[in-house]
Amino acid sequence: MMKTNLTASPGGRRVRGMTLIELVIVIVLIGTVLAVVGGKIINNKKSAEARIAVTQLNSLATQIDQFQADVGTYPESLEQLLNDPGNVDGWLGPYAKPTDFKDPWHNPIEYRRPGADEAPFNLVSLGADGKVGGEGVNKDVVAP
Repeated sequence: MMKTNLTASPGGRRVRGMTLIELVIVIVLIGTVLAVVGGKIINNKKSAEARIAVTQLNSLATQIDQFQADVGTYPESLEQLLNDPGNVDGWLGPYAKPTDFKDPWHNPIEYRRPGADEAPFNLVSLGADGKVGGEGVNKDVVAP
């Protein structure tokens, strides 16, 4: 004969435990909620990284402009922001840190001189996928 597990509650009543099916349903519901919320958190993180890339490129552009103000010309490479090129007067750097040259996805930031549309230079992050083109978080970011 099968026994039912009943426990006595403080009020003297007997309380029946949850069945296996009820437990499975609760676990599935919790898993579904976590999947939906977790997906939104991941998407928010990716869009935040894209906004950080824009801010980071603009900050690096300001550092390059400071180099130009001190030296009188734009650097030939980002390396000149770190180390005195030796062949220029007025270098007061370092103007940046090596970590400033990586985007939020740890890909190198491209420095193009001269830049497009008659800009003296462009800084380019290739987005989350690290490839030319793309949409959303994979879209290339260009400054200034």
